[in-house]
This record gives sequence, C-alpha cells and structure tokens, in this order.
Amino acid sequence: MTSEHRAKGQGARHLDSVAVIGAGAWGTALAITAARAGRSVRLWAREQEVVASIRETRENTLFLPGHRIPEAVSVESDLAAVVAGADVVLIVVPSQFLRVTAVALRPHLGPGTPVVICAKGIERGSGLLLAAVIEEALPGHALAVLSGPTFAGEVAAGMPTAITVASADAAADPQTSLAAAVAVALGTQTFRPYVSDDVVGVEVGGAVKNVLAIACGIATGLGFGANTRAALITRGLDEIKGLAEALGGRRDTVTGLSGIGDLTLTCSSEQSRNMRYGMGLATGRSAAEMFGGRPVVVEGVENAQSVTDLARSLNVSMPICEAVRAVVLDGQPIADVMAALLTRPFRAEPHGMDLRLAH
Repeated sequence: MTSEHRAKGQGARHLDSVAVIGAGAWGTALAITAARAGRSVRLWAREQEVVASIRETRENTLFLPGHRIPEAVSVESDLAAVVAGADVVLIVVPSQFLRVTAVALRPHLGPGTPVVICAKGIERGSGLLLAAVIEEALPGHALAVLSGPTFAGEVAAGMPTAITVASADAAADPQTSLAAAVAVALGTQTFRPYVSDDVVGVEVGGAVKNVLAIACGIATGLGFGANTRAALITRGLDEIKGLAEALGGRRDTVTGLSGIGDLTLTCSSEQSRNMRYGMGLATGRSAAEMFGGRPVVVEGVENAQSVTDLARSLNVSMPICEAVRAVVLDGQPIADVMAALLTRPFRAEPHGMDLRLAH
C-alpha cells in the first residue's frame, strides 16, 4: 500500500457532529472547514473574549481576524457541552498542553468517541509522540492524526489545501479506516485530505519542521539567500527521515504532504510563526515586535528541546535541530552556532561517510 490515498469513504463510519477543542487560528480554521463540509460544529474556546467575539461578530478577532465563521459553528467555554454527543473530537491545542487537555476531556467523552490530533510536536520530558500521549490519557479511544502544509488564514479563506490524515487501522483497509472517515467529514472542493497508515511518519514530520523553520528564519534574518534556505530544507528533510525511521516510521511518508510539503511551506514564508521567530532572533527583535503584540505560540521553541532530547536518546544525528536548540534554549551566540554548522565535515549525500577532501 502506498503511504497516501485519496479518501473515498466507501464503507467508512459517518462523522456528522464535530467538536473542535481549541479556538486558536488553526482550530478556528478547522471549525470553518468542517462547517463548509456540511457538519454540525461546536468549538471550545478557553478565552471568554473569543467566545464573545464569535457570538457577537461571527469572527475570532483575537486569533483569526478577517474570516467569517459560519452560523453552523457554535462556540462554548464548557468542555462537557462541546463534546456531548460528538461523533469525533478534534484536539487543536499547543503540543505541550495536549495531555492536560486530554485529561480534562476524559470524563466528558462518550465511550469510543474517536479523537483527532491536530497539534504538532513531541511531549517535553516524556519524549512521546502525541499519539502516544493520547493513548495514555484517553485509553480506549480510536485516534487519528491530521497534519500537512496549512496556514490557517488560507484554509479559512477557502484556498486550495491538501493535508494528510493518518490512523493505524488504514493499514488493513484505508477505505473503512478512521482516517478515511475523518477525511470525508472534513473534505471539501478546496480542502483535500489524503489517507495514510503511517502515524509515526506523519507526526515526526509535523514536529520537526517547526524547529527547522526557526533555522530558516535565522538564516533569512542574517541576510542569507535562497541557496541557504534550500540547503536547510533539504538537509533538514534528511534529519526528519532519520528520526522517523528510528521510531518505526517510513521515509516515503516524509516525502509526502506531512513531511516535505509542510517543511517547504513553513520554511519559505513569513506567515510561518516559527520562521518569523527565527528572523527576530537574527535581527535582535523580540517576539512581541515580530508578532505585533498578538498572542501566538511558537511550537518550534518547545520542540527544539523535545525533538533533540528524543534524537539523542535514539542516537540520531540532527545537527540543524541541535543548532536551533543551542540558540533558543542554551543562549549560544548565533554567529558561533552558524560557524560550527559550516565547519562540519563534508559528507556523502544523503547521510553517508565523512569525506576527507584535500585543499
């Protein structure tokens, strides 16, 4: 079976009532998408000002201004009310808040209600991928992972977007899997889901690309050009492949939407929070300056530690991610870290022996 399949939904379960947990930019965009797909949608927001904004103006003015939220989307700050009777629950919170959110959901979820992880990252401390976090916090609930190259504003605007939905049961039959059911529930003419059974590969791609985007942002902020960015993306892709393989994922998954697709997007545009954060580091501007005072979560900062901690435990070489960690967490000067990267031994592509070159 290939790593990605277009979902047709033949024989798949029907997911007509969708609960979205998290009303940041991405959660709001997914709620809008589910409503466009004809689903009944309830959105949970922690911030009362978000609840008030959506109810009064049909717009999330705090996190996703300028995009109208359909009337089919109701918004609540009560978790129990949002998930009651839901056919599927999409968890769209920052990766380091996934476990506490899942624990809070546990008493309110109906037996067997499937859960879709829409966050990207690796849990700090435990080193667990987010699917493993859900398996611990919400045992007995089928799960899928949704990832891919997505800017929330473009999804909310209805611009053509392709994503991957992965679930383990797709290995047996992709057409009747949870991933296929989620794809059918959310798919529209412009939001195009593809199905995979490689949960690990999809998760690793989503987690590592944010760290690599900070590296690209730093390079851009230093005035380096397209050559440098292309090198970082390509060599960074090899780091993703190495970690995915070590965890049991497939390298071919990393060459798909949730790997190279997501990596290219987030490393190539200032719409990316992680890239913009890296630019700020290189130019001496604070996060507040880079984001105009808006509340944002830069996932690559947290995952610079969790990704490299996991890679070290598995003896996987990730020099670009290590360089980002050195700058973001260890406070090493950017010039010193860049110099260390540029003086690494020449190597055979993609990841072979060191080359001793005469000068």
